[in-house]
Amino acid sequence: MSDVSYVKPADLVKRLVAAGEYKALLSTRDTIIRAFMGGAILALGAAFAVTVTVNTGQPLLGALLFPVGFIMLYLMGFDLLTGVFMLVPLAWIDRRPGIGMKALLRNWGLVFLGNFLGAFLVAVLMAIIVTYGFDTDPNAVGQAIGEIGHGRTVGYAEHGAAGMLTLFVRGMMCNWMVCTGVAGAMMSDTVIGKIAAMWMPIMLFFYMGFEHSIVNMFLFPSGLLLGADFTIGDYLVWNEIPTVLGNVVGGLSFVGLTMYWTHAKTREPRLPASLTPHTTDIAVAEPAKVDVTR
Repeated sequence: MSDVSYVKPADLVKRLVAAGEYKALLSTRDTIIRAFMGGAILALGAAFAVTVTVNTGQPLLGALLFPVGFIMLYLMGFDLLTGVFMLVPLAWIDRRPGIGMKALLRNWGLVFLGNFLGAFLVAVLMAIIVTYGFDTDPNAVGQAIGEIGHGRTVGYAEHGAAGMLTLFVRGMMCNWMVCTGVAGAMMSDTVIGKIAAMWMPIMLFFYMGFEHSIVNMFLFPSGLLLGADFTIGDYLVWNEIPTVLGNVVGGLSFVGLTMYWTHAKTREPRLPASLTPHTTDIAVAEPAKVDVTR
């Protein structure tokens, strides 16, 4: 395999910053189309994972297969809110021309809208499927989706502030893994390499039950359409809003900023204490570079 199949961290950060700049400057039409398709495909992946889990009784198998949706949408160049939570701020921090707070909020708002519309469309279509066009009660998959919505709204509310904290932390942990997957999509120049790098963290977050704002744009409206026992207010206050905030903090803090600080703004290596700034032995003062990727 060619050496260029793996992109080293310093070069990876350059790609992340450039991607954030590109997405922030993208036209309104293209931003919404790509976000719409991203939300729709991820929702299909979530529906697939729930179906697998219900039909087999194996949650691990559902989590193992859930990344299919995430991988497809990124290979096709579509966008998720969770990804731009990391990418666009990096372009702003790097002072790319035309990237300020206005451009950042514009991108986030448009991607949120597109993701929601795409996920909601799939929620409606799946509700039709699991009820034979609302002619019967939801089947086992529909009932499972409704229970997810109830447990992950009212279930948090029952614990008050502790529940809200747990929800926020789950949102953070989720986008830590998701943005690791987003970076993974740029970590290799081969399709197989991209798939492997994206698959691992996405499988982890889904099986661990972390909170993903776009997945929830499908699960919770689906539950409401299917008659689950929670309200729109429960969904917004006890899931979507705290999840979005947690996703912002987790993706940007644990992936974007840490990668940027250490690989784009790398400090000079420390010299051994025995050396002084006046050392003239070039062979010692400038130690050979070590390939840390091996």
